Amino acid sequence: MKSDLFEKVKDARAASIILGQTPSGIKNKALVLASESILKRKNEILTSNKKDIEHAKLLLEKGEISKSIIDRLKLDESKIEEISKMISSVAKLRDPVGQVLYSVKLDERLELFKVTVPFGVVVSIFESRPDALPQIASLCVKSGNSVILKGGAEALESNRKLFEIISDAFLASGLPNGCLQLVEGREAINTLLKMEDMIDLIVPRGSNEFVRYIQENTRIPVLGHSSGICHIFVDSEADLQKAVKICVDARVQYPAACNAMKILLVDSSIANAFIPLVAKELIEKGVRIKGCPTTVSILSKHGLSAEAAEEADWKREYLDLTLPIRVVGCLDEAIAHINNYGSKHTDTIVTENMESARKFIRSVDSSSVFHNASTRFSDGYRYGLGAEVGISTNKIHARGPVGLEGLVTTKYILIGDGHVVSDYVGKGAKPFLHMEIDRDWEARLK
Repeated sequence: MKSDLFEKVKDARAASIILGQTPSGIKNKALVLASESILKRKNEILTSNKKDIEHAKLLLEKGEISKSIIDRLKLDESKIEEISKMISSVAKLRDPVGQVLYSVKLDERLELFKVTVPFGVVVSIFESRPDALPQIASLCVKSGNSVILKGGAEALESNRKLFEIISDAFLASGLPNGCLQLVEGREAINTLLKMEDMIDLIVPRGSNEFVRYIQENTRIPVLGHSSGICHIFVDSEADLQKAVKICVDARVQYPAACNAMKILLVDSSIANAFIPLVAKELIEKGVRIKGCPTTVSILSKHGLSAEAAEEADWKREYLDLTLPIRVVGCLDEAIAHINNYGSKHTDTIVTENMESARKFIRSVDSSSVFHNASTRFSDGYRYGLGAEVGISTNKIHARGPVGLEGLVTTKYILIGDGHVVSDYVGKGAKPFLHMEIDRDWEARLK
């Protein structure tokens, strides 16, 4: 198995050199064909996904997985249409490769350019969601990167079928063989983590524990987030009907998503009016409320039940219909709570006070901060990035939903004409001009 895996990585490395120089038109053609093929072969995808669902239900009965895994795993015609649209939207985006970010004349006929280039070989290790595979494959190819995909065993059949369809489309469009690879088996992960001389970037998507394991067991750069502890703070000057709508969407629309609201904070001055209002709608939709003492007391007066929250609940990422609610004294207390307990993913303030909104946005240390909008908007496709390889809570390279711009790095290109450093140092040294120039470096080589 190790020999086979090594050959796949070796092929991906060779393909990355070709793919990094492939014209945009060819890459876009491959993506359009993949998008069309997904729709044409949707019945094959649904049949494969049904096998995964049936197997997952057996694991659920044994207590080996949670219901949220099945929620993430399931595909239907609507999701397949979304996958197709996502791939075609990536094709329409500007190619991120070869963009000149900086250009300067150092001296006559000595010119420097900073240009975007692909990373090379990207490994994506993801759990549960088969729709992650086409997202990641599309973004990596568009950005000129070969990609090695390692999905979870629970989505084995779905991943195989999606890989087959997309790979066929890529190769038929003229992309290099080996640019898209699928590996299976848990043992492959540890082998990949040790291949720092052949792999340039790892993008893990999964549980807190899973991502942390990846980060702690490789020398390869890792781009990802460990958990999605997302908050909504309903301020004292919130429109309560607007706040209810936002909170219900953020918790109920897709409970297992990393960008779903996990903690609700409510200003004490409106707690008596707002908490029963929002709790009633949430409970009707199957949400289990866990509350601070004030929340529990307020709800009991209205005949609504809530469990007592524990300290650990403020740090826990509930992926089911469970919502801890906490009453805070003011905006500053809400900000402090989020910066202390949050995972720097996505946090929202609901308020009609623009000064409070500005303070929240400036002070909350998260990769996405919203005003009067559901946390569920934190998504590469919804941001107009085409798709996302994942959401990063890192503070270097890329942060938030990571699209094409997060899959390229840079290199400097210096074009001279016999220039040497010794002419620019010591007595009588020539001065540098450092003048901004136009950004067409290739024209200098004609």
